Amino acid sequence: MATEVFQYKPQGVCCQLMQIAVNNDLIEDVQFMGGCHGNLQGIGKLVKGMPIEDVITKLEGIKCGNKPTSCPDQLTQALVVYKNHKKASV
Repeated sequence: MATEVFQYKPQGVCCQLMQIAVNNDLIEDVQFMGGCHGNLQGIGKLVKGMPIEDVITKLEGIKCGNKPTSCPDQLTQALVVYKNHKKASV
């Protein structure tokens, strides 16, 4: 299976754009544009090689300060959108 790269525009966080590479339901790479560079770079390295479902389970619902979401939570939202789109195209 070929690597699929998709972009997601997160809502309610400092990060302006996420670019995610997925191959066979495994995260190959995540790039964040904007936001807290060090933290997002760390998140990208931590999720590399992880199954999509594991990333969603671990990061979904994390909040940033008083915000109802966070960059890790928005990453899970991006992955849910990706999964739903993939399921709909089958």
